[in-house]
Order: sequence, then C-alpha cells, then structure tokens
Amino acid sequence: MEPRSKAVDKIEADHIVFSISHDCVFFISCADRFNSGNTIPPQERESEMAATGHCMAHFMELADSSTKCNIILGATRHTVYTHTQRYNHFCSLSMNGCQARDPRGPVGMTETRTFPSVSTPAMAMERLSSVITELGSHPPVFRSGILRLEVPIEQQIEAIDWLRAQQQFQHLPLCFFSGRSRKQRRINGYGYPSPSHSLFDYDDTSDHDSSPLSVAGFGSAVFFRHFSPFSLHDWRSIKRFLSKKCSMIRAYGAIRFDALANISSEWEAFGSFFFMIPQVEFNEFEGSSMLVTTIAWDESLSWTFGKAIHALQATMRQVSCNIVKLRKEVPNTSILSSNNVPSKKVWDYGVNRALQMINKNNSNSPLIKVVLARSSIIRTSPDIDPLTWLATLQVEGENAYQFCLQPPDAPSFIGNTPEQLFHRNKFDIYSEAMAGTRARGDSKALDLQIALDLLSSSKDDKEFSIVRECIRRKLESVCTTILVEPEKTIRKLPRVQHLYARLRGRLRSQDDEFDILSSLHPTPAVCGFPTEEARLLIAETEMFDRGMYAGPVGWFGGRESEFAVGIRSALVQKGVGALIYAGTGIVEGSNSSQEWDELELKTSQFTKLMKLEVASINTKKAMLSEM
Repeated sequence: MEPRSKAVDKIEADHIVFSISHDCVFFISCADRFNSGNTIPPQERESEMAATGHCMAHFMELADSSTKCNIILGATRHTVYTHTQRYNHFCSLSMNGCQARDPRGPVGMTETRTFPSVSTPAMAMERLSSVITELGSHPPVFRSGILRLEVPIEQQIEAIDWLRAQQQFQHLPLCFFSGRSRKQRRINGYGYPSPSHSLFDYDDTSDHDSSPLSVAGFGSAVFFRHFSPFSLHDWRSIKRFLSKKCSMIRAYGAIRFDALANISSEWEAFGSFFFMIPQVEFNEFEGSSMLVTTIAWDESLSWTFGKAIHALQATMRQVSCNIVKLRKEVPNTSILSSNNVPSKKVWDYGVNRALQMINKNNSNSPLIKVVLARSSIIRTSPDIDPLTWLATLQVEGENAYQFCLQPPDAPSFIGNTPEQLFHRNKFDIYSEAMAGTRARGDSKALDLQIALDLLSSSKDDKEFSIVRECIRRKLESVCTTILVEPEKTIRKLPRVQHLYARLRGRLRSQDDEFDILSSLHPTPAVCGFPTEEARLLIAETEMFDRGMYAGPVGWFGGRESEFAVGIRSALVQKGVGALIYAGTGIVEGSNSSQEWDELELKTSQFTKLMKLEVASINTKKAMLSEM
C-alpha cells in the first residue's frame, strides 16, 4: 500500500532545512518459510551431514514536534525536521531491533553537525565528548530523531586500522565497508566507464570525490535485524532514519542469500538481515579522516534521547585512539583441520544431477543455469584475525569491495568481492554482469591468450549472456533508459579474470530502490536461471547454510545507496576457525572436475595470502592438545 499522503513543505535557511511531512500509512505482508529436503543418495548424505554437523557444532562451540533549533557555534548543520502523526496501534520497534509493523514515516529530527577540524583522533574524541555532555544537559525538543556529530581530522588514517584498535570489544557490533579504489576506474586496459563519467546527457551535480574511501563503525545508534525475509516494511523502517540532506547517515549491513531457508547456528546472530547505523564511526578520505558519533532516539519505542546519550557515552569510554597500522600480510599459519562441504565425490553427484536437469534431451525442466557452492571449514594455528585477514586482502583488492560485518558476540563476515549488485546515486542506477572465470597468466602473452580463450568460449558466453540479459530486463522494469557499455569485455583481477559488462539506467523514481534490490537479488551469477528453479535446486543440493554469502552487502543512504554481492567471502571467529565460501555456475557443457578447480581458484585469495601450510601430524597433535 502506498503512502496516502506525502505532501512536503520546505523552508530553507543558510545551513538548516525544515521539512514537514504529513502522515503515511504503510502495509507489510510476510512470506511463509520454506524448508526443502535433499536428494543426495542416503548413505552419501548421511556421511556428509554427519561431517558437516560436527564441524558446524565445533565452529560455534568455541567460539510532538517543534521547529525550534539551538545553534551551536562553530558547527555547520544540515537538518530536516518533520512533524509526524503518532499511531495508537503498532508493534514495538526497539532501537536495537527491527520489530515494528508500521514504519510511521520519518523521525521527527534528522541533523548533521560538522565541527572545526583537528589534527589527531584524540583531539576529535575530546571535542565529541564535550559536545555529547552538553547535549545531555540540553536535549532536543523532538520525541524522535537522529543526530550525527562529525569532526574532521587533518590526516589520512585507514579506517580498518582504527577499527582494529577497537576490536577487543566483541559485545558491540562492528562494520566495515570499503568501495573500489577511485584511482582504479579502468582495469588493465579492459576498463569500464567510471560512474562519474556521464553515459547520458543528465545533470548530476553530486560530488563523487566527497564520499569516503572506507568507513568503519562499532556500537549501534540503531540496528535492524529480523528473522523474516527483508521486506518493503523493513526498508521503510531503515529509510525513516535517513535523509537526502544528511546523506552521510547510512545503514550498513547485509541480507541473506535465501531468506526462505532455515538459518543455521553459525548465522543465527545475523538473522534474515542485519543493518546498523554505527554509534561511533571513522571515515577515511583521500588526505584526511573524520571521527563521527550518531545519536538516535524515539520515545514511542521507550528509547529516549537521555538513554541514547547514556549508551553513546558508555561506548565512547571504550574507544581507543591508539591506532597502529596493520601489516598487510598474515604470518605463516598451519592448518589444524580442513574439510570441504560437499566433498569432491558428493560435488560430482550434485553437478551431474544439475546437468541432467539442464539437458533438454533428458529433462522437461526449464533450468538453464544453476550456481552451486562449497563451504571450506578450516582451523588454524595461530588464530585467524578477521581484520588482519581483510587488510591483507586489500592489497589485492583495489578493484574490489572489502567488507566486514559482525553482530554482537558473533563471528565476522568478511569479504573481498569484485561484483557490484547496484549503486544508486539520486536517479542514476548502475549494475554489473560478471561470469566466466579463468586464472591469470604468468606472463603478459599467456595472460592475453587466456583472456582470448575466455572471450571465445561458447560455454562461458552462454553463462555470461544469461546474467547480463537478466539484469537488463530487471532494470528495464524500473528505468526509463538502459545502456549496456561495454556489452562484453574482460575484467582482470589479481588472481582471476572474468567476462564483464556494465549497465546504467535512469530511474523513474528514487523510491524504486527497494524494487531494484528485491528484483536484482539474486542474480543469475550467484543463483542461476530461471531464479526460482535454481533456488529450489540449490536448497535441495547444498548441505550447508549460505547465510549472507552471495547476498547483498552494502549500505543505504538518503541520497545514495550501494550494494555489492557477498562472494569471495568467509565467516571467521577467533579461536574457532573460518568457513570460506565459493561458488561456480553450472550450464550445459560444464564439467564437475573443472568446476571444482574453479572453486579452488576462487578460495585461493584467502588461503594463499595466509601462506597456509599443512602441519605435520605431530605438530597437529601438540597444537590440539593445547586448545
């Protein structure tokens, strides 16, 4: 149900914008859960499930409104004040959860205050602590709102280094998101157009260079998690805390690959989706940084401004300004145990069964492609530190997204993904098609030969064309114009290369964002085609929970949003181990052994960077006896 009234009046002052939005009524429908069986032969499945269950268990075992405003000297403000009608009937929305059944429109106050720059993080902390104390004595008059306080720092500090200094507080949620290097808009001569380079004659006055290179945060001003599938209601619940005028207030998080599948224990803390607006945030820019705190409150949810201030001060007391630059390498690490789910034998069975369904001569199934995945469970000594691992991946990931998401007292979901799901900037929408994989060559000549082989492969072209055309059709449903450029080229990454196309469209409405997300995910690159047939086969075949692997990972903003596809990823918990995920597309002509080799190639960015070496039997026994 669309809002029955959405009239907005604005009064603009120097750095203050007032906006009055009238009442809205929203509707939500909940999907039923799906639980599928499996079709692996009974003996094979029983053995495989026993191994999986043991490893998974061990993995978790260890482990009323006014337009009055108070001006603060020295601060630049971008503010949106709204008068919202209160409703008598709704389920409670906790500031630490997404339980509401009615988003009720935007919060009463949305504001960003920027203070004069300082030279060090410690000085920024001192400035913010003073402001927060003053705010506690002079609270806003609004019953709900979100307030962002930011202090620029006159030096560039890597956000991941700042977050590593805070990592000892496992009871607080953590997030990290790094976009692609802005210096690498073209890739090894097979480049793709920069988002800032107009493919249309549209006026886009946004400053792309003002966006941070990477963002780290811990603690949550408000977070959103539920065990039901991510819905229009949930999107609106998040968006009510966001504003076009306060564009740097963002909600970072991820959504499950398959929200209808049962959630396994290792993914339970993430729910069906998990998003957070950090309490304390560190933004890394080119040549500078910024320390940020955010306060969110809503009296109708029994979360007052005073409670929000108290919670923030408790978090601030834990912030460390002792930032040490991470080494971009991981020390030699020995594997104590390693196990693939599925095993090679069961993988062969699953791929061959999929090929039987795809083969039109032997099946009436409409299935054309399915993406099957593998989970590699490893335990190492010394422990794997997720942020150190991620920092190491950054060396190879200038043209990839890096992310880390960790709910309270939960494993860290980290990744180094080359694949963009979509990027919305006002009315412009970008997406990518990527499929087909080859290794990089040891020489330029060999590398070129491998690339030409990939370009000429009919099997890979079929897989790639399915992905590209599916994304094109989905964008056409919400866009007035679509441009695909290039139609097909090679995208080179440090260890692998892929077939690649870039798509751009012009949205009919910025409110189509939820439709874009729900339509594009899952793409044929991570699920298959047709989508539902492929999803069902995945649910029947795979004996582990993908969780957020291959799901959307990124952030929502008031003016801009960006999501990557959560591939080339792992679930990591210190003292426990890691689950490394990889998948490969199965189409007519696929070979199960070759596809297994592709899985090995994709997981190598994790294992090779760690210089993993299998420990001797005696070493394993000694290490295990000490644990």
